[in-house]
Amino acid sequence: MEKLLLQQRDFFNTDQTKNVDFRLSQLEKVKAILKENEDLLYEAIYKDFKKSEFETYTTELSLLYHEINSFIKYTKKWSKRKKVTTGMVNFPAESYIIPEPLGVTLVIGAWNYPYQLSLLPAITSIAAGNTVILKPSELPANTSKVMANLINDNFPENYFHVVEGGVQETNLLLEHRFDKIFFTGSIPVGKIIYQAAAKHLTPVTLELGGKSPTFVLADADLKMTAKRIVWSKFLNAGQTCISPDYVLVDKSIEQAFLDALKMEIEASFENEHGIDENYLQIINTKNFDRLSKLVESGQVYFGGNLNREESFISPTILHNVSFTDEVMKEEIFGPILPIISFDRLEKTIEEVKSRPKPLSCYIYSKNRKTIRKLLKTLSFGGGAINDSVMHLTNSKLPFGGVGFSGIGSYHGKAGFDSFTHYKSILDKPFWFEPNIKYAPYSKWKKAIIKWIME
Repeated sequence: MEKLLLQQRDFFNTDQTKNVDFRLSQLEKVKAILKENEDLLYEAIYKDFKKSEFETYTTELSLLYHEINSFIKYTKKWSKRKKVTTGMVNFPAESYIIPEPLGVTLVIGAWNYPYQLSLLPAITSIAAGNTVILKPSELPANTSKVMANLINDNFPENYFHVVEGGVQETNLLLEHRFDKIFFTGSIPVGKIIYQAAAKHLTPVTLELGGKSPTFVLADADLKMTAKRIVWSKFLNAGQTCISPDYVLVDKSIEQAFLDALKMEIEASFENEHGIDENYLQIINTKNFDRLSKLVESGQVYFGGNLNREESFISPTILHNVSFTDEVMKEEIFGPILPIISFDRLEKTIEEVKSRPKPLSCYIYSKNRKTIRKLLKTLSFGGGAINDSVMHLTNSKLPFGGVGFSGIGSYHGKAGFDSFTHYKSILDKPFWFEPNIKYAPYSKWKKAIIKWIME
Protein backbone atom coordinates (compact mmCIF):
# COMPACT_ATOMS: atom_id res chain seq x y z
CA MET A 1 0.00 0.00 0.00
CA GLU A 2 2.78 2.41 0.91
CA LYS A 3 4.64 1.72 -2.35
CA LEU A 4 1.46 2.27 -4.37
CA LEU A 5 0.75 5.53 -2.57
CA LEU A 6 4.31 6.80 -3.11
CA GLN A 7 4.13 5.93 -6.81
CA GLN A 8 0.91 7.88 -7.19
CA ARG A 9 2.28 10.85 -5.27
CA ASP A 10 5.40 10.89 -7.44
CA PHE A 11 3.29 10.80 -10.59
CA PHE A 12 0.98 13.55 -9.35
CA ASN A 13 4.01 15.71 -8.61
CA THR A 14 5.00 15.56 -12.29
CA ASP A 15 1.95 17.83 -12.88
CA GLN A 16 0.82 15.66 -15.79
CA THR A 17 -2.67 15.21 -14.32
CA LYS A 18 -3.09 18.99 -14.13
CA ASN A 19 -3.12 19.10 -17.91
CA VAL A 20 -6.78 19.27 -18.97
CA ASP A 21 -6.18 17.50 -22.28
CA PHE A 22 -4.62 14.60 -20.38
CA ARG A 23 -7.67 14.37 -18.13
CA LEU A 24 -10.04 14.39 -21.09
CA SER A 25 -8.10 11.62 -22.81
CA GLN A 26 -8.32 9.49 -19.67
CA LEU A 27 -12.09 10.05 -19.42
CA GLU A 28 -12.48 9.00 -23.05
CA LYS A 29 -10.40 5.93 -22.27
CA VAL A 30 -12.57 4.93 -19.31
CA LYS A 31 -15.70 5.32 -21.42
CA ALA A 32 -14.24 3.21 -24.23
CA ILE A 33 -13.23 0.45 -21.81
CA LEU A 34 -16.71 0.33 -20.30
CA LYS A 35 -18.36 0.31 -23.73
CA GLU A 36 -16.12 -2.45 -25.05
CA ASN A 37 -16.69 -4.65 -22.00
CA GLU A 38 -20.38 -4.20 -21.26
CA ASP A 39 -21.03 -7.93 -21.67
CA LEU A 40 -18.43 -8.72 -19.00
CA LEU A 41 -19.95 -6.13 -16.68
CA TYR A 42 -23.45 -7.54 -17.19
CA GLU A 43 -22.29 -11.09 -16.59
CA ALA A 44 -20.41 -10.24 -13.38
CA ILE A 45 -23.23 -8.30 -11.73
CA TYR A 46 -25.78 -10.98 -12.64
CA LYS A 47 -23.66 -13.52 -10.77
CA ASP A 48 -23.66 -11.26 -7.70
CA PHE A 49 -27.26 -9.98 -7.71
CA LYS A 50 -29.16 -11.61 -10.58
CA LYS A 51 -29.43 -8.08 -11.86
CA SER A 52 -30.77 -7.81 -15.41
CA GLU A 53 -28.97 -6.07 -18.27
CA PHE A 54 -31.76 -3.49 -18.44
CA GLU A 55 -31.48 -2.53 -14.77
CA THR A 56 -27.68 -2.63 -14.84
CA TYR A 57 -27.63 -0.23 -17.76
CA THR A 58 -30.28 2.15 -16.41
CA THR A 59 -29.06 2.31 -12.79
CA GLU A 60 -25.32 1.91 -13.29
CA LEU A 61 -23.76 2.28 -16.73
CA SER A 62 -26.03 4.98 -18.14
CA LEU A 63 -25.26 7.23 -15.18
CA LEU A 64 -21.53 6.65 -15.67
CA TYR A 65 -21.74 7.51 -19.37
CA HIS A 66 -23.81 10.60 -18.60
CA GLU A 67 -21.29 11.87 -16.03
CA ILE A 68 -18.30 11.13 -18.27
CA ASN A 69 -19.91 13.04 -21.13
CA SER A 70 -20.63 15.94 -18.77
CA PHE A 71 -17.03 16.05 -17.58
CA ILE A 72 -15.70 15.87 -21.12
CA LYS A 73 -17.92 18.83 -22.02
CA TYR A 74 -17.27 21.05 -19.00
CA THR A 75 -13.89 20.14 -17.43
CA LYS A 76 -11.98 22.66 -19.52
CA LYS A 77 -14.38 25.43 -18.45
CA TRP A 78 -14.38 24.40 -14.79
CA SER A 79 -10.56 24.24 -14.73
CA LYS A 80 -10.01 27.81 -15.97
CA ARG A 81 -8.82 30.61 -13.76
CA LYS A 82 -11.79 32.70 -12.64
CA LYS A 83 -11.49 36.44 -12.16
CA VAL A 84 -13.38 38.03 -9.25
CA THR A 85 -13.81 41.64 -8.12
CA THR A 86 -11.07 43.13 -5.95
CA GLY A 87 -12.50 46.18 -4.18
CA MET A 88 -11.06 49.61 -3.44
CA VAL A 89 -9.01 48.48 -0.44
CA ASN A 90 -6.57 46.64 -2.76
CA PHE A 91 -6.56 49.12 -5.64
CA PRO A 92 -4.80 48.74 -8.02
CA ALA A 93 -4.86 44.93 -8.25
CA GLU A 94 -6.73 41.99 -9.69
CA SER A 95 -8.08 38.93 -7.92
CA TYR A 96 -8.65 35.47 -9.28
CA ILE A 97 -9.27 31.88 -8.26
CA ILE A 98 -7.24 28.97 -9.62
CA PRO A 99 -8.83 25.50 -9.48
CA GLU A 100 -6.24 22.85 -8.72
CA PRO A 101 -6.48 19.10 -8.04
CA LEU A 102 -6.03 17.90 -4.48
CA GLY A 103 -3.56 15.11 -5.24
CA VAL A 104 -3.74 11.42 -4.38
CA THR A 105 -7.31 10.32 -3.70
CA LEU A 106 -8.89 7.22 -2.20
CA VAL A 107 -12.36 6.14 -3.31
CA ILE A 108 -14.10 3.44 -1.24
CA GLY A 109 -17.14 2.13 -3.07
CA ALA A 110 -20.37 0.52 -1.90
CA TRP A 111 -21.79 -2.90 -2.74
CA ASN A 112 -25.39 -2.05 -3.64
CA TYR A 113 -24.60 -0.30 -6.94
CA PRO A 114 -21.03 -1.55 -7.33
CA TYR A 115 -20.23 0.03 -10.70
CA GLN A 116 -21.94 3.37 -10.20
CA LEU A 117 -20.89 3.99 -6.60
CA SER A 118 -17.27 2.98 -7.20
CA LEU A 119 -16.53 4.30 -10.66
CA LEU A 120 -18.52 7.54 -10.60
CA PRO A 121 -16.52 9.20 -7.79
CA ALA A 122 -13.32 7.79 -9.30
CA ILE A 123 -14.19 9.32 -12.69
CA THR A 124 -14.99 12.59 -10.94
CA SER A 125 -11.59 12.61 -9.26
CA ILE A 126 -9.91 11.99 -12.63
CA ALA A 127 -11.81 14.90 -14.18
CA ALA A 128 -10.57 17.15 -11.38
CA GLY A 129 -6.97 16.11 -12.10
CA ASN A 130 -6.13 13.69 -9.31
CA THR A 131 -4.71 10.19 -9.15
CA VAL A 132 -7.05 7.51 -7.81
CA ILE A 133 -6.83 4.40 -5.70
CA LEU A 134 -10.19 2.64 -5.86
CA LYS A 135 -11.27 0.15 -3.21
CA PRO A 136 -14.55 -1.46 -4.33
CA SER A 137 -16.70 -3.43 -1.92
CA GLU A 138 -15.72 -7.07 -1.57
CA LEU A 139 -19.32 -8.29 -1.12
CA PRO A 140 -20.18 -8.42 -4.85
CA ALA A 141 -16.99 -10.35 -5.60
CA ASN A 142 -17.54 -10.76 -9.34
CA THR A 143 -18.08 -7.05 -9.99
CA SER A 144 -15.08 -6.20 -7.85
CA LYS A 145 -12.93 -8.57 -9.88
CA VAL A 146 -14.08 -7.33 -13.28
CA MET A 147 -13.46 -3.69 -12.27
CA ALA A 148 -10.00 -4.58 -11.02
CA ASN A 149 -9.15 -6.42 -14.23
CA LEU A 150 -10.42 -3.73 -16.56
CA ILE A 151 -8.78 -0.82 -14.74
CA ASN A 152 -5.52 -2.42 -13.67
CA ASP A 153 -4.93 -3.90 -17.14
CA ASN A 154 -5.49 -0.57 -18.88
CA PHE A 155 -4.09 2.10 -16.54
CA PRO A 156 -0.69 2.45 -14.85
CA GLU A 157 -0.92 1.82 -11.12
CA ASN A 158 0.74 5.15 -10.37
CA TYR A 159 -2.33 6.87 -11.84
CA PHE A 160 -5.50 4.77 -11.46
CA HIS A 161 -5.49 1.48 -9.60
CA VAL A 162 -7.99 -0.88 -7.96
CA VAL A 163 -7.15 -2.54 -4.65
CA GLU A 164 -9.38 -5.52 -3.94
CA GLY A 165 -10.04 -6.97 -0.50
CA GLY A 166 -12.05 -6.54 2.64
CA VAL A 167 -11.72 -4.82 5.99
CA GLN A 168 -8.02 -5.62 6.37
CA GLU A 169 -7.07 -4.01 3.06
CA THR A 170 -9.24 -0.98 3.76
CA ASN A 171 -7.62 -0.50 7.16
CA LEU A 172 -4.15 -0.74 5.60
CA LEU A 173 -5.07 1.96 3.11
CA LEU A 174 -6.48 4.19 5.84
CA GLU A 175 -3.19 4.09 7.74
CA HIS A 176 -1.68 6.33 5.06
CA ARG A 177 -2.17 9.98 4.25
CA PHE A 178 -4.32 10.78 1.25
CA ASP A 179 -5.24 14.20 -0.09
CA LYS A 180 -8.91 13.22 -0.27
CA ILE A 181 -11.04 10.25 0.81
CA PHE A 182 -14.43 9.58 -0.73
CA PHE A 183 -16.57 6.92 0.95
CA THR A 184 -20.01 5.54 0.17
CA GLY A 185 -21.58 3.19 2.70
CA SER A 186 -23.11 2.84 6.12
CA ILE A 187 -23.04 5.34 8.97
CA PRO A 188 -21.01 3.09 11.35
CA VAL A 189 -18.29 2.53 8.74
CA GLY A 190 -18.44 6.22 7.80
CA LYS A 191 -17.48 7.09 11.37
CA ILE A 192 -14.44 4.80 11.14
CA ILE A 193 -13.38 6.42 7.85
CA TYR A 194 -13.81 9.89 9.34
CA GLN A 195 -11.71 9.04 12.40
CA ALA A 196 -8.93 7.59 10.24
CA ALA A 197 -8.94 10.65 7.98
CA ALA A 198 -8.79 13.01 10.97
CA LYS A 199 -5.38 11.62 11.98
CA HIS A 200 -3.95 13.04 8.77
CA LEU A 201 -6.34 16.03 8.46
CA THR A 202 -7.54 14.51 5.20
CA PRO A 203 -10.72 16.05 3.75
CA VAL A 204 -13.53 13.55 3.23
CA THR A 205 -16.80 13.16 1.42
CA LEU A 206 -19.09 10.70 3.17
CA GLU A 207 -22.14 9.43 1.28
CA LEU A 208 -24.09 7.56 3.93
CA GLY A 209 -27.81 6.95 4.31
CA GLY A 210 -30.57 6.95 6.89
CA LYS A 211 -34.30 6.49 7.07
CA SER A 212 -35.69 8.55 4.20
CA PRO A 213 -39.39 9.43 4.71
CA THR A 214 -42.07 9.71 2.06
CA PHE A 215 -45.15 11.85 2.70
CA VAL A 216 -48.36 10.90 0.89
CA LEU A 217 -50.99 13.56 1.47
CA ALA A 218 -54.73 13.26 1.00
CA ASP A 219 -54.80 15.09 -2.34
CA ALA A 220 -52.13 12.93 -4.02
CA ASP A 221 -52.86 11.05 -7.23
CA LEU A 222 -52.85 7.59 -5.64
CA LYS A 223 -52.39 5.52 -8.78
CA MET A 224 -49.36 7.49 -9.96
CA THR A 225 -48.02 7.82 -6.40
CA ALA A 226 -48.16 4.05 -5.91
CA LYS A 227 -46.51 3.46 -9.30
CA ARG A 228 -43.58 5.74 -8.51
CA ILE A 229 -43.12 4.57 -4.92
CA VAL A 230 -43.24 0.87 -5.82
CA TRP A 231 -40.67 1.35 -8.58
CA SER A 232 -38.30 3.38 -6.42
CA LYS A 233 -38.68 1.28 -3.26
CA PHE A 234 -38.22 -2.13 -4.85
CA LEU A 235 -35.60 -1.07 -7.37
CA ASN A 236 -32.49 -3.16 -6.64
CA ALA A 237 -34.68 -5.12 -4.17
CA GLY A 238 -34.77 -2.08 -1.92
CA GLN A 239 -30.99 -2.02 -1.59
CA THR A 240 -30.80 1.68 -2.46
CA CYS A 241 -29.63 4.37 -0.05
CA ILE A 242 -32.15 6.93 -1.37
CA SER A 243 -35.14 4.62 -1.67
CA PRO A 244 -38.28 5.52 0.32
CA ASP A 245 -37.50 3.92 3.69
CA TYR A 246 -41.00 4.38 5.07
CA VAL A 247 -44.25 6.07 4.05
CA LEU A 248 -46.29 8.54 6.09
CA VAL A 249 -49.80 8.53 4.66
CA ASP A 250 -52.85 10.59 5.56
CA LYS A 251 -55.21 8.31 7.48
CA SER A 252 -58.18 9.28 5.28
CA ILE A 253 -56.60 7.58 2.24
CA GLU A 254 -54.61 4.81 3.96
CA GLN A 255 -56.65 1.84 2.74
CA ALA A 256 -56.94 3.15 -0.79
CA PHE A 257 -53.20 3.74 -0.84
CA LEU A 258 -52.45 0.22 0.45
CA ASP A 259 -54.69 -1.25 -2.24
CA ALA A 260 -52.93 0.84 -4.90
CA LEU A 261 -49.50 -0.36 -3.70
CA LYS A 262 -50.62 -4.00 -3.82
CA MET A 263 -52.01 -3.66 -7.33
CA GLU A 264 -48.84 -1.95 -8.55
CA ILE A 265 -46.54 -4.63 -7.08
CA GLU A 266 -48.60 -7.36 -8.73
CA ALA A 267 -48.54 -5.52 -12.05
CA SER A 268 -44.81 -4.74 -11.90
CA PHE A 269 -43.20 -7.91 -10.62
CA GLU A 270 -45.48 -10.94 -10.64
CA ASN A 271 -46.34 -13.42 -13.41
CA GLU A 272 -47.56 -17.01 -13.58
CA HIS A 273 -44.13 -18.24 -12.47
CA GLY A 274 -43.92 -15.92 -9.46
CA ILE A 275 -41.50 -12.97 -9.24
CA ASP A 276 -39.90 -12.35 -12.65
CA GLU A 277 -36.41 -11.30 -13.75
CA ASN A 278 -37.12 -7.63 -13.05
CA TYR A 279 -36.38 -8.31 -9.40
CA LEU A 280 -33.07 -8.90 -7.61
CA GLN A 281 -31.82 -11.06 -4.77
CA ILE A 282 -30.46 -9.88 -1.42
CA ILE A 283 -26.67 -9.50 -1.47
CA ASN A 284 -25.87 -12.20 1.13
CA THR A 285 -27.30 -14.35 3.95
CA LYS A 286 -26.23 -11.87 6.63
CA ASN A 287 -28.42 -9.17 5.15
CA PHE A 288 -31.16 -11.69 4.37
CA ASP A 289 -31.31 -12.76 8.03
CA ARG A 290 -31.40 -9.16 9.22
CA LEU A 291 -34.25 -8.30 6.86
CA SER A 292 -36.16 -11.49 7.65
CA LYS A 293 -36.35 -10.48 11.31
CA LEU A 294 -37.85 -7.14 10.28
CA VAL A 295 -40.50 -8.87 8.17
CA GLU A 296 -41.39 -11.19 11.04
CA SER A 297 -41.51 -8.33 13.56
CA GLY A 298 -44.32 -6.43 11.83
CA GLN A 299 -47.81 -6.87 10.42
CA VAL A 300 -47.50 -7.93 6.79
CA TYR A 301 -50.17 -6.42 4.56
CA PHE A 302 -48.73 -7.87 1.37
CA GLY A 303 -45.75 -10.04 0.37
CA GLY A 304 -43.46 -11.34 3.08
CA ASN A 305 -42.29 -14.41 1.13
CA LEU A 306 -38.82 -15.52 2.22
CA ASN A 307 -36.33 -17.96 0.69
CA ARG A 308 -33.00 -18.05 2.48
CA GLU A 309 -31.40 -20.49 0.05
CA GLU A 310 -31.96 -18.09 -2.85
CA SER A 311 -31.52 -14.90 -0.77
CA PHE A 312 -34.98 -13.88 -1.86
CA ILE A 313 -37.47 -11.58 -0.11
CA SER A 314 -40.56 -10.61 -2.07
CA PRO A 315 -41.74 -6.96 -2.17
CA THR A 316 -43.28 -6.55 1.27
CA ILE A 317 -45.63 -3.96 2.76
CA LEU A 318 -45.99 -3.64 6.53
CA HIS A 319 -49.00 -1.78 7.92
CA ASN A 320 -50.16 -0.59 11.34
CA VAL A 321 -46.57 0.50 11.93
CA SER A 322 -45.56 3.01 14.61
CA PHE A 323 -42.37 5.00 15.07
CA THR A 324 -41.35 2.73 17.97
CA ASP A 325 -41.50 -0.53 15.99
CA GLU A 326 -38.36 -2.55 15.26
CA VAL A 327 -38.48 -1.75 11.55
CA MET A 328 -38.22 1.97 12.36
CA LYS A 329 -35.01 1.71 14.41
CA GLU A 330 -32.54 1.52 11.52
CA GLU A 331 -32.32 2.02 7.78
CA ILE A 332 -34.04 -0.95 6.16
CA PHE A 333 -31.99 -1.31 2.98
CA GLY A 334 -34.23 -4.02 1.60
CA PRO A 335 -37.64 -4.69 0.00
CA ILE A 336 -39.72 -3.88 3.07
CA LEU A 337 -41.97 -0.81 3.09
CA PRO A 338 -43.52 0.23 6.43
CA ILE A 339 -46.67 2.34 6.24
CA ILE A 340 -47.43 4.78 9.08
CA SER A 341 -50.76 6.60 8.95
CA PHE A 342 -51.31 10.03 10.49
CA ASP A 343 -54.22 12.35 11.17
CA ARG A 344 -52.16 15.36 12.28
CA LEU A 345 -49.40 16.42 9.88
CA GLU A 346 -47.80 18.79 12.40
CA LYS A 347 -47.24 15.99 14.90
CA THR A 348 -45.79 13.76 12.18
CA ILE A 349 -43.40 16.48 11.09
CA GLU A 350 -42.13 16.79 14.66
CA GLU A 351 -41.57 13.01 14.79
CA VAL A 352 -39.46 13.15 11.64
CA LYS A 353 -37.54 16.22 12.87
CA SER A 354 -36.69 14.45 16.13
CA ARG A 355 -34.72 11.82 14.20
CA PRO A 356 -31.36 12.07 12.39
CA LYS A 357 -31.49 14.05 9.16
CA PRO A 358 -32.17 11.64 6.29
CA LEU A 359 -30.42 11.41 2.95
CA SER A 360 -33.69 11.89 1.05
CA CYS A 361 -37.29 12.99 1.51
CA TYR A 362 -40.20 12.64 -0.90
CA ILE A 363 -43.53 14.48 -0.88
CA TYR A 364 -46.59 13.42 -2.88
CA SER A 365 -49.19 16.19 -2.99
CA LYS A 366 -50.79 18.86 -5.19
CA ASN A 367 -50.91 21.41 -2.37
CA ARG A 368 -48.01 23.78 -3.00
CA LYS A 369 -48.45 25.50 0.36
CA THR A 370 -48.02 22.22 2.25
CA ILE A 371 -45.13 21.22 0.02
CA ARG A 372 -43.34 24.52 0.72
CA LYS A 373 -43.94 24.04 4.44
CA LEU A 374 -42.40 20.56 4.45
CA LEU A 375 -39.42 21.71 2.40
CA LYS A 376 -38.81 24.64 4.73
CA THR A 377 -39.32 22.68 7.95
CA LEU A 378 -37.46 19.42 7.28
CA SER A 379 -33.71 19.07 6.75
CA PHE A 380 -32.48 16.32 4.42
CA GLY A 381 -29.90 15.75 1.72
CA GLY A 382 -32.13 15.99 -1.34
CA GLY A 383 -35.40 14.69 -2.67
CA ALA A 384 -38.32 15.09 -5.01
CA ILE A 385 -41.89 16.29 -5.23
CA ASN A 386 -44.31 13.70 -6.64
CA ASP A 387 -41.46 11.33 -7.49
CA SER A 388 -38.75 9.34 -5.75
CA VAL A 389 -35.07 8.58 -6.44
CA MET A 390 -35.03 10.36 -9.82
CA HIS A 391 -33.33 13.50 -8.49
CA LEU A 392 -30.19 11.35 -8.61
CA THR A 393 -30.24 11.41 -12.41
CA ASN A 394 -29.84 15.20 -12.74
CA SER A 395 -26.12 15.98 -12.61
CA LYS A 396 -26.97 19.66 -12.09
CA LEU A 397 -28.34 18.72 -8.63
CA PRO A 398 -25.59 18.14 -6.03
CA PHE A 399 -26.06 14.72 -4.44
CA GLY A 400 -25.17 14.26 -0.77
CA GLY A 401 -26.42 14.03 2.78
CA VAL A 402 -26.48 16.24 5.84
CA GLY A 403 -25.69 15.35 9.43
CA PHE A 404 -25.71 11.59 9.92
CA SER A 405 -26.64 11.02 6.28
CA GLY A 406 -23.37 12.38 4.97
CA ILE A 407 -20.79 15.11 4.48
CA GLY A 408 -20.24 16.82 1.15
CA SER A 409 -21.79 16.18 -2.24
CA TYR A 410 -20.98 15.17 -5.79
CA HIS A 411 -22.38 14.68 -9.32
CA GLY A 412 -21.48 17.14 -12.07
CA LYS A 413 -19.90 20.42 -10.96
CA ALA A 414 -20.48 19.57 -7.27
CA GLY A 415 -18.31 16.48 -7.72
CA PHE A 416 -15.60 18.43 -9.52
CA ASP A 417 -15.62 20.90 -6.63
CA SER A 418 -15.33 18.15 -4.02
CA PHE A 419 -12.06 16.91 -5.57
CA THR A 420 -10.68 20.41 -6.21
CA HIS A 421 -8.95 23.09 -4.17
CA TYR A 422 -9.74 26.67 -5.20
CA LYS A 423 -6.60 28.73 -4.73
CA SER A 424 -7.28 32.44 -4.11
CA ILE A 425 -4.81 34.97 -5.53
CA LEU A 426 -4.45 38.74 -5.10
CA ASP A 427 -2.19 40.08 -7.88
CA LYS A 428 -0.69 43.60 -7.41
CA PRO A 429 1.64 45.73 -9.52
CA PHE A 430 4.62 47.69 -8.18
CA TRP A 431 3.80 51.04 -9.72
CA PHE A 432 1.40 52.36 -7.03
CA GLU A 433 0.90 51.91 -3.28
CA PRO A 434 -1.38 54.10 -1.14
CA ASN A 435 0.05 54.94 2.27
CA ILE A 436 -3.19 54.52 4.23
CA LYS A 437 -2.45 51.14 5.88
CA TYR A 438 1.08 52.08 6.99
CA ALA A 439 2.23 53.82 10.18
CA PRO A 440 2.08 56.45 11.48
CA TYR A 441 -1.65 55.89 12.02
CA SER A 442 -4.10 58.77 12.20
CA LYS A 443 -7.79 59.53 12.51
CA TRP A 444 -8.10 60.57 8.89
CA LYS A 445 -6.54 57.27 7.74
CA LYS A 446 -8.98 55.37 9.91
CA ALA A 447 -11.85 57.42 8.50
CA ILE A 448 -10.82 56.60 4.92
CA ILE A 449 -10.45 52.89 5.67
CA LYS A 450 -13.82 52.89 7.40
CA TRP A 451 -15.40 54.58 4.38
CA ILE A 452 -13.86 52.02 1.99
CA MET A 453 -14.67 48.91 4.07
CA GLU A 454 -18.15 49.79 5.26
